[in-house]
Amino acid sequence: MKGPFRPPAHAPAGPRAAPHPTEESEENRFFDRECYEFNRQLKPAWNDRYCEHCRHYLTARCPHIDEFLDDVEDLSPE
Repeated sequence: MKGPFRPPAHAPAGPRAAPHPTEESEENRFFDRECYEFNRQLKPAWNDRYCEHCRHYLTARCPHIDEFLDDVEDLSPE
């Protein structure tokens, strides 16, 4: 049985400035991808085009899931 959806209790830290398209940084890797689709269960103000607010984030439907999993593996203690 599935419980009701509970949005995160915390609000986003504030609007992020859109990164400059030529800037290459760790944060820009997960911004404004062609597959981005806003998760409408979140408040519209959260639509900042970052992967963490995408409907496909950390799901099997995400075409970049391997990239996210690689990041998690990099954080694993040895």
